Amino acid sequence: MTQSPISRPVGPRGHPRRKIRPIPAVQRRKEIYFAFKWRWVVLIILLIPMGSYLSWLDIQVREQFEGKRWALPARVYASPLEIYSGMSLSPSVLLEELEAIGYRKAFQLLEPGEYLRQNNEVFVMLRAFKFWDATDPARTVRIQFNRDQVENIHELRPDRQLALIRLEPRLIGKIYPTHNEDRVLVKYEEVPDLLVKALIAMEDRSFFEHYGISMRGVMRASVENIKAGDVVQGGSTITQQLIKNLFLNSEKTFKRKVNEALMALLLEWHYSKEQILEAYLNEVFLGQDGNRAIHGMGMGARFYFNRPLEELTLPQMALLVSLIRGASYYNPRLHPDRAIERRDRVLDLMVEQNMIKREEAETAKFEKLGVMEKPTHSVFPYPAFVELVRRQLRQDYREEDLRSEGLQVFSTLNIGLQKQAEQVFVKGLKKLERTNRSTRGLEGALIITGSENGEVLAMVNGKNPHYHGFNRPLDAVRQIGSLIKPAVYLAALENPRAYNLATLLDDSPYQWQDRQTKETWKPQNYDFRSHGQVPLVNALAYSYNLATVRLGMELGLEKVRATVQKMGVERQVRAYPSLLLGSIGLSPLEVTQMYQTIASGGFKVPVRAIREVLNHEGTPLQRYPLSVEQSFDSAPIFLLSYALQQAVRRGTGRKVAESLSTELILAGKTGTTNDYKDSWFAGFDSNLLTVTWVGRDDNKPMGLSGGSGAMVIWGDLMKSISPSAYPPTTPNRIEWRTVSIGGQRTQIPFAY
Repeated sequence: MTQSPISRPVGPRGHPRRKIRPIPAVQRRKEIYFAFKWRWVVLIILLIPMGSYLSWLDIQVREQFEGKRWALPARVYASPLEIYSGMSLSPSVLLEELEAIGYRKAFQLLEPGEYLRQNNEVFVMLRAFKFWDATDPARTVRIQFNRDQVENIHELRPDRQLALIRLEPRLIGKIYPTHNEDRVLVKYEEVPDLLVKALIAMEDRSFFEHYGISMRGVMRASVENIKAGDVVQGGSTITQQLIKNLFLNSEKTFKRKVNEALMALLLEWHYSKEQILEAYLNEVFLGQDGNRAIHGMGMGARFYFNRPLEELTLPQMALLVSLIRGASYYNPRLHPDRAIERRDRVLDLMVEQNMIKREEAETAKFEKLGVMEKPTHSVFPYPAFVELVRRQLRQDYREEDLRSEGLQVFSTLNIGLQKQAEQVFVKGLKKLERTNRSTRGLEGALIITGSENGEVLAMVNGKNPHYHGFNRPLDAVRQIGSLIKPAVYLAALENPRAYNLATLLDDSPYQWQDRQTKETWKPQNYDFRSHGQVPLVNALAYSYNLATVRLGMELGLEKVRATVQKMGVERQVRAYPSLLLGSIGLSPLEVTQMYQTIASGGFKVPVRAIREVLNHEGTPLQRYPLSVEQSFDSAPIFLLSYALQQAVRRGTGRKVAESLSTELILAGKTGTTNDYKDSWFAGFDSNLLTVTWVGRDDNKPMGLSGGSGAMVIWGDLMKSISPSAYPPTTPNRIEWRTVSIGGQRTQIPFAY
């Protein structure tokens, strides 16, 4: 029976109720699975870019941390001071050198880097140092003096005599990265334990417990800062600070803070706490020196205390740590009161955290800051020489490598000889200016090399050799005048059948006409006189122009030009008659290379300023051995050197020779250019070759010849350094004969 519509159930609005049919279980499971599936799809879609971003961050962290994190400046060192029994060295000079390399005067030797003097004895605790050939150990030595001479060297432990010791070399220059950051890398195991404790106490006391970020640290720092009314602690962990310094900038945005936290977690995931601390200790910014930024504890120790990191005292370590939060604000040189207050706060925190005893902290607080008045190595005193090193390095290294790889460059510079050369040269220029009013504005250059090995031992650039500017030894290209003459005579003496020292040369008037321009060249002697027939040795000793020109034209200009280049001149030389009197323009360094071949006995020895190059870890990279190529036979070189000895003894250099010891065997040649614009002298013995140039930067006449200018300075230098040269060895093909020279019977060498 069908139910009446009136009796059907109705809804609240009078509509008939629909009969709810149950959803089948299978269909219900499908709907739930469908909804669940899409939630996962959405979640995966969201996680893919997040995962990709984390993966990208992870790659950035690992590549930067495992790769080259810092651009390290190349460091250039002078030649180390070698001390041996019998050497000429005064105690005062030794103490000056020790002070220059950061040694401290002490009343009792307790640690490396200290010295004390007792009468004629100097006690030194030498630091260990890794040279290019060996690592010299730390040791305590006693150096006894007899006036200004080393009598003996004695090592105290073990008790034994030493033949020789060498001090660590002085740092004389750096080649900085483009952004001028300066740092000395230190390894974690080299860092004093107290420095690590001070850092942890001040910057991140839970460093060894957290995983990169620390909410407890943020809360604790906030409380401490509120109590102190100042920012005395930071909320970022050491890991976060390192991330910010290495990877991020200092902008205060939410994105940067998120990146900082994520990268800190990743860094902690991949690397140990010790690795992170080591990186932080090398990265942290500790001060500014002009345009040079001081980074890392290793460089900070040198910059403020002139000490290696391992020699710092507790208050000094606390001071370095105190600079992390504000190197400029707490600068101990500018704001000592702030620095002391901040340092003492570090010490108090170390006591609170049971890292040191209260007594140690109080004792440390009584210590002065101990900061050097002026930072060391901010302005290096030998820019001309360092530029020579840099140019020679470019032959083997890219500029990018010089600025970033932290190369250790051991140079040939002799600090003692450099100082003497500077004093003599500057004093000599001023004396020449006082002598003649027309010589105002004098400048010049001086280069000293080892006669046999070509090592540049000293280089002086003008009246202000310590200032950067025009590098005259390398770049002042001037005509060399009579300095060219030894090349003419050497070309002749290479043919012993035709020429010897007694060969008569014609010193009569001479003229030459250019076929194209029809111009006539009429050279003259310095004294405007001709001297007739003169022996070859006298023609060179007295620098006769006419005899030289006639000899050169007889030999042929091409022969002379080839001889000049065999002597080491790489610049293009044009074969004109005026070449015979020095119309070629060379720099003092090029002249030095030319005369180096004579001084070394006929061997072409490249003038060099570098001995060894190591990487920043001390591994040898490039050796710079003595490179020798025989350019001339020893016999004609010996004859030429003899003639140049006569030039000093009785020729153009006789005025200077009168003031020097007659036992010295010195050879040399003056050079003067037209209108007295340039004054040259090149002199050598068995040990040293010295080239001196005097002139004006504007190339105007100054009224000085080679004998009245450059040679005078050279003579003063010889008196200052008191050279102890030995006689040159006579080659096998040389015999001595007695002949008449200038009406006098004398023995001279002949080649056969």
